[in-house]
Amino acid sequence: GRAVSVALRVSSSRRRRRLSGIDRLRGRKQLDTRGLSRSHPASEGVSQGAVSGCTSLPGPGRAKGRPAGFASHRHPGEEPRPSLSFATGGNDSDSDDEPGPTPIRPSPSSLLSRPPEARACANGLTAADPSAGTGPAPPRDMENLNDALQKLKLTADGTSDSIEGCLDCLLQALAHNNADTSVKLQESGILQVFPRLLSPHCSCAAKVANIIAEVAKNDFMRGSCVDTGLIPPLVQLLNNKDHEVLLQTGRALGNICYDSHEGRNAVELSGGVQIVVAHLQTLCSNIDAANQKLLTVFCGFLLNYSNDNDALQAQLINMGVIPTLVQLLGIHSQHTALTEMCLVAFGNLAEIESSKEQFASTKIADELVKLFKKQTEHEKKEMIFEVLAPLAEHDVIKLQLVDAGLVDCLLELVEEMVDSNKEDDVSELKTASDLMVLLLLGDESMQKLFDTGKGSVFQKVLSWLPSNNHQLQLAGALAIANFARNDGNCIHMVEIGIVQRLLNLLDRHVEEGNVTVQHAALSALRNLAIPVLNKAKMLSAGVAEEVLKFLKSEMPPVQFKLLGTLRMLIDTQAEAAEKLGKNIKLVERLVEWCDAKDHAGVMGESNRLLSALIRHSKSKDVVKTIVQSGGVKHLVIMATSEHVIMQNEALVALGLIAALELGTAEQDLANAKLVQILHKLISDDISAPEIKYNSLIMICTIMGSEQLRKEAQDMPFKEIVSKLRRHENKLVAQQALVTEQRLVIES
Repeated sequence: GRAVSVALRVSSSRRRRRLSGIDRLRGRKQLDTRGLSRSHPASEGVSQGAVSGCTSLPGPGRAKGRPAGFASHRHPGEEPRPSLSFATGGNDSDSDDEPGPTPIRPSPSSLLSRPPEARACANGLTAADPSAGTGPAPPRDMENLNDALQKLKLTADGTSDSIEGCLDCLLQALAHNNADTSVKLQESGILQVFPRLLSPHCSCAAKVANIIAEVAKNDFMRGSCVDTGLIPPLVQLLNNKDHEVLLQTGRALGNICYDSHEGRNAVELSGGVQIVVAHLQTLCSNIDAANQKLLTVFCGFLLNYSNDNDALQAQLINMGVIPTLVQLLGIHSQHTALTEMCLVAFGNLAEIESSKEQFASTKIADELVKLFKKQTEHEKKEMIFEVLAPLAEHDVIKLQLVDAGLVDCLLELVEEMVDSNKEDDVSELKTASDLMVLLLLGDESMQKLFDTGKGSVFQKVLSWLPSNNHQLQLAGALAIANFARNDGNCIHMVEIGIVQRLLNLLDRHVEEGNVTVQHAALSALRNLAIPVLNKAKMLSAGVAEEVLKFLKSEMPPVQFKLLGTLRMLIDTQAEAAEKLGKNIKLVERLVEWCDAKDHAGVMGESNRLLSALIRHSKSKDVVKTIVQSGGVKHLVIMATSEHVIMQNEALVALGLIAALELGTAEQDLANAKLVQILHKLISDDISAPEIKYNSLIMICTIMGSEQLRKEAQDMPFKEIVSKLRRHENKLVAQQALVTEQRLVIES
């Protein structure tokens, strides 16, 4: 059922399908988890990577949360998305105007970078992107770098001033050309000197940590940072009281952890995570600007440490990070960089199932809705959507979001964007309407929004059905399908004319229509048809005739819902079952779909509808139509299903075939090896009592066929039936006695 952009969820308490336009909000790409990028005055040191919008197409697997501040990249097959970046000098090669997908590459500009006041270059240069100024260094600069490296090796234990000058030279070289300078540092062996300079008593520890943070932007340097033993002294510096030391140390550790199993292991073994989490909890309430930058870096460190690693994310959850991050979001909501980092952290952790309970115990719903109401920029709203999507899968959080007023925000957004053709507005409209549907997946939240048919959301989605916007049509139909999850709601909706609105919508999508809208509307009709009180009314409204228009569909999700809708409609409706059962085109299509082995759902529903046509009509004409169309063999195969309910439905239908038209069906039953299957069903210890009971009845019925009777006489039925006379189920035992007597008579 996930072949199209509608996710299906099965309610355990009812047979109704819970439908959502969101499988998960796509955009949780495999991420370049690079923390904070080179700072821009407007963003206070934070860059946020591309945040893609909501789509209902299911992904290949569970997507991961988005770490902090990476450059805009796309996965193969993804449509271009506008990027959100406050950093300058981004990756020009990753243009959204490119005609095709681009490979995912780490963007050097998006690693944790030192803030402006921490830059110590002698000539006043800022920390440039490694991608900027990547030409060869001038001879004089290279000579200065070589001199500084040599001098640093010789004077590592020397005076503070001489060491500071050498470190300044390294920082300047890294600012000019990070990658080449990092190679030079690696070849020189200078990293082996750094552990001594990271002593808590060394005045240059902050600059050394700064250099490590810069070189660790390069993939090839992270392993060297671990191998030269930099992690333990860096972790020890986290106990320092100096703000600048903590800032640069957090950057260094965060960048070493990015996409590095070795780096993460080393940090974990050294106890760095516990210290950082303790800092976050201690500094959480401090709204000083410098402290907010430090909190932002620490959040970025946690992201790079845990991204794409369920075990490490679970570790952070168990350490109580989630309540702290929620508290940070509430206290520092005016600080853009920290707020965005918290959002990215939420997206990273919210995918873990164990996080949902912790989130539900916080004020995350209130904080996110308050933050959402303040946003005017598309990218910022999408960041919040990225967090809301996984959280809204939890029923308690769904209700919290409804209580916090998210629905009103979403309805307002839809109204604003519905007539716009701008790409960003279309994306927001889709995300908002899909999220609305997601909120309806919870029983309590759904019922609250329905409000006995008076809820503002329910009233609003009704107006979406006749819209010319396919997204609103889809969301409206999905919403109706989700509201139709209990009999009371279904009966009310049929009484107020919802069925005709859905039929009008379907009629607009018969010829080359939108498959997702077809699927959603059929899903709604299927749910509405479950209450007995609705069946006759819906049949009178022409639902069966409208549904039959989609028999020519080649889309399995549409086929699946079409079959389910018809099966619900004819349940206990003999006249309708007979009319449909004599429809040769329908029966032939059902027989064709019974062989749809690539689509188990369609195959199963086709078999069940064939059986239902016979069981509910009890009509000879229907049986003849099904026999002549080749349906008997599929019902015999259905009797061997792993699902007891399908086995039983098949046996009842076969019993009626044998009772009404045994002569017509005799050869087909023999060819399908019915007798052997019945023998197996009554012999098998795992067969349910009702299966044994109906199989025994079937054995009696086929005695009217000479061919089938001979087959039965050639098999050891008497012995097995005799044993069943002592079966613990009284009905089975009684029927075994009757069957044994019939076998004796026929012998």
